[in-house]
Amino acid sequence: MGDSAYSFSLTTFSRTGKLLQIEYALNAVANGRTALGIAATDGVVIATDKKFSSALVEGEDVRKVEKVTDGSGFVYSGVGPDYRVLVRKARKSAQAYFREYRETKPVGQLVKSTASVMQEYTQSGGVRPFGVSLLVAGMDGDGVPRLFQVDPSGAYFGWKATAIGK
Repeated sequence: MGDSAYSFSLTTFSRTGKLLQIEYALNAVANGRTALGIAATDGVVIATDKKFSSALVEGEDVRKVEKVTDGSGFVYSGVGPDYRVLVRKARKSAQAYFREYRETKPVGQLVKSTASVMQEYTQSGGVRPFGVSLLVAGMDGDGVPRLFQVDPSGAYFGWKATAIGK
């Protein structure tokens, strides 16, 4: 019996100790377009490759870098529709934070809440893990620029510079 027998469920481990649905999501990221981020002393730069599979695609309608709050933004590698869901959820979370505290949500808290959403999708029934990794750039509450990577499993890491995708 091969590993495919273990891939039907999110919470069933294969014989090698892996959750195959997470492996499939990581493969989607690895096959995605390159995105990179570099944190400097006075800001963070995020960029991506924006190539299309067809010359008929309207390039202005495809956005890979998105502003989430006034001081933070996302870029991704992986499955575009999954990215749009995460951006929408992050904006709602940031708006709820603003309504309560009357200040912009620090990027560290934005990363934690987004990673929590991504982790929930690794263990909930009826859904699959997000096939996307994010680079999250922004200013933290102390005014220091930060760069984070969030993986499909919900794990997140702080970086000075990193790249995701091909």
